[in-house]
Amino acid sequence: MRVHLGGDHAAWDLHQDLRAFLEAEGHDVVDHGPHTYDAADDYPVFVLRAAEAVAAEPGSLGVVLGGSGNGEQMAANKVAGIRAALCYTPELASLAREHNDAQVVSIGGRFTAAEEARAIVSTFLATAFSGEERHARRIEMVAGYEADGTLPPLPA
Repeated sequence: MRVHLGGDHAAWDLHQDLRAFLEAEGHDVVDHGPHTYDAADDYPVFVLRAAEAVAAEPGSLGVVLGGSGNGEQMAANKVAGIRAALCYTPELASLAREHNDAQVVSIGGRFTAAEEARAIVSTFLATAFSGEERHARRIEMVAGYEADGTLPPLPA
């Protein structure tokens, strides 16, 4: 599977670990950076490129990394059509895929050990969207709002 990877200095070590892990697992990794450690780098530079690449390539998935993962998730979610989920456990990664059809997982390098991050990413990549009608309906509501600002109707 094609996996787009992006992050910042706060998750530099985890970024390197996950890139090697994913490649060893046979995934086609596109590393959007950073490519060198720079304590002053800015996560949007790399995360937005990773998320845009996922949006442009249906069937691919993304992994974005930062200190907490919060800003990275927020940035990725600004890319049209992207659903990014901040995950700290494999169970959250599974639910993000099953229920929300998330295409990008965000992980906080300062809060997640490498072994746990590998498990999160493995689960995220291996889990498919359930396709259940209620989940698809909710995704469509959000997509409609994203497209033209249409709010879902209130229940009767």
